[in-house]
Amino acid sequence: MLSIWWTTAKMGFLQNRHLLGLADAPAEDIRLILENAFTFREVLDRPIKKVPTLQGKTVVNLFFEPSTRTRISFELAQKRLSADTVNFSASASSLQKGESFKDTAQNIEAMKVDCIIMRHPVPGASIHLTKYVDSVVVNAGDGAHEHPTQALLDMMSLQERFGRIEGLKVGIVGDISHSRVAGSNILGLQKMGAEVTLCGPPTMMPLGVGALGVTVNHNLDEVLDWADAINVLRIQRERMGASYFPSVREYRHLFGITQERIERLKKQLIIMHPGPMNRGVEIDSDVADSENAIILDQVLNGVAIRMAVLYLLLGDKPEE
Repeated sequence: MLSIWWTTAKMGFLQNRHLLGLADAPAEDIRLILENAFTFREVLDRPIKKVPTLQGKTVVNLFFEPSTRTRISFELAQKRLSADTVNFSASASSLQKGESFKDTAQNIEAMKVDCIIMRHPVPGASIHLTKYVDSVVVNAGDGAHEHPTQALLDMMSLQERFGRIEGLKVGIVGDISHSRVAGSNILGLQKMGAEVTLCGPPTMMPLGVGALGVTVNHNLDEVLDWADAINVLRIQRERMGASYFPSVREYRHLFGITQERIERLKKQLIIMHPGPMNRGVEIDSDVADSENAIILDQVLNGVAIRMAVLYLLLGDKPEE
């Protein structure tokens, strides 16, 4: 089984030792991750969904924020690759007793771990972590900065549906300024040759958005007419210090992906959402559950993408 696996996986090395974001990830690395992810997707469709690729490796999931999809997805990816997995919860750790971030990280690494997957509410936290540990670090989301594996699974889902990413027209709709998903998607999609348009309230657009090389259009219906696919973002109330729109009703009227809007289109529009969804706010249930939506495909592809990332960062070349 192992020899068969090595003939199908595309062994290679990422140019960066860690995956901290897509800002410094070259297009070649993104292509390599996607190629391997499609191979791992085949593994996930087998009766036995496991390969021995990372047997003997230890991975710690260091999560300082609540998470369902990302945490379970990473843990499943580790187990599918036969790695040993340790889960860390900040709420049940010595951080509650006053231990510093540095001491927590260094104590974990002293137990001889090979990789740390970290989610943290502070932008740049994963970069900070690399100063304290020698383990490979993967950013599982840092504040409103980046969420690289989410963007990678979004790109995989688009390639799976369209057969390509280059030349696609992708709209990102909603709370852009607070979204790490938007940050990584903008970077990754443009590196892979897609056109990106941002749509949402002016109060939810980041400062200097024009420097990102994207188009901004506050008219949702125009964006839907233009796009091949849209990525609908959640309204992140937990990251907002004040109200950024008058009411949920008004937001839904202006920027909600409603069934009525989709029915007016004279084409099939692919709809994505990183989750969790606020049904009835940024997206209607009928739309989220429709044939146009590939939201559950994104979830499955997330496991394959994270398997590919871990494989490329931690995997050893087979002996000749």
